[in-house]
Amino acid sequence: MKTVSSSSTLSSSQVSLTANLDLVSEIEHLKKMKNALVLAHYYQESEIQDIADFIGDSLELARTAQKAQAKLILFAGVHFMAEGAQILNPEATVLLPDLRAGCSLSDSCPPAAFARLRAKYPDHFVVSYINCSAEIKAQSDVICTSSNALKIIQRIPENQNILFAPDRNLGAYIAQQTGRKLLLWQGTCIVHETFSERKIIDLKIQNPDALLIAHPECEPTLLSRADFIGSTSSLLQYVIDSPALKFIIATEEGILHQMRKKAPHKTLIPAPPNQSCHCNACPFMKLNTLEKVYLALRDEKPKIEISEDLRKKAFLPLQRMLEWSQ
Repeated sequence: MKTVSSSSTLSSSQVSLTANLDLVSEIEHLKKMKNALVLAHYYQESEIQDIADFIGDSLELARTAQKAQAKLILFAGVHFMAEGAQILNPEATVLLPDLRAGCSLSDSCPPAAFARLRAKYPDHFVVSYINCSAEIKAQSDVICTSSNALKIIQRIPENQNILFAPDRNLGAYIAQQTGRKLLLWQGTCIVHETFSERKIIDLKIQNPDALLIAHPECEPTLLSRADFIGSTSSLLQYVIDSPALKFIIATEEGILHQMRKKAPHKTLIPAPPNQSCHCNACPFMKLNTLEKVYLALRDEKPKIEISEDLRKKAFLPLQRMLEWSQ
């Protein structure tokens, strides 16, 4: 049981929680009382994953958010994910436990700068990775995730020029896998670019029976050494299905919780970052806490706010992604 003392104060709300409050029970009560749905990304803290109604990667969460009948959706993830839920399901009220939960990859692509690049290449079809703001989605022709990026690119005629944003590593991986020439925006994820190739080689030497599995947001030098490359959900499924018993995991550490639950007999080794820090944990994802989930459900804030004009423009490329991913 997760409890907090009466002196616990959250800086985001300055609200003191009642002594010995059973947060898990209270959250379950609030979900039923308010017809609320809690969605959580695999990179969330394990205790948040455990109280979620649905856990998934970006594509799975987008599909679930669009089909949700709940009046209230609490999105335990980062801002662009909650924003996407609001774009796809405007009838619902969408909450994000901490509005500061942003994304370094999304931040690396300012809308005004991206608009200038688009203006220089007006003949390019714009494919944007879902890790971007609503403003970038609104400037795109179609959205993709790491789960469906190859399928999305293959739907585009071979003679069509493509601008891919914002992740250069995912874009380079797609180009290599499809043989397509992509104009790449030079954005990266602070977690996936920090894994140390040298330290991973050391791990492989120490654990010759371990398979290296990696997310395509990782640097190309690391991907070249991977035994398997895939989206977050694909990495999870690979660990479950593979006959191997030991894995080095090169993605955000939150996914290890589900891997341990679904394959408890297997050894999982988090890929080490460059510095002696906790850099394989996304600092934005970790801004969400069980206490903030409780407060958000109780107070029905912070809410995601997006203008209807922007929502409609961003909806079209998101909807196209979902249709092309069938």
